Amino acid sequence: MPKRSRKTPTDPNQLAASIVAQATGEAEPKPEKNPAAVALGRLGGLKGGKTRAKKLSAKKRAQIAKKAARARWKK
Repeated sequence: MPKRSRKTPTDPNQLAASIVAQATGEAEPKPEKNPAAVALGRLGGLKGGKTRAKKLSAKKRAQIAKKAARARWKK
């Protein structure tokens, strides 16, 4: 299955320009990310699952686990 990380432009002129840029080796500049926003997002992602698990009751965690197991075995 092909990876679809980039969308090709639908406009024929933009598509042609991107093909020429790829063929000549000219890479499109990637937008720079704000380092503070990246750090904040990573911080939330690192603690998110653990914090959520602490807040859930044992009964609710069991319900979530059963639902996940049913979804996995449904295939």
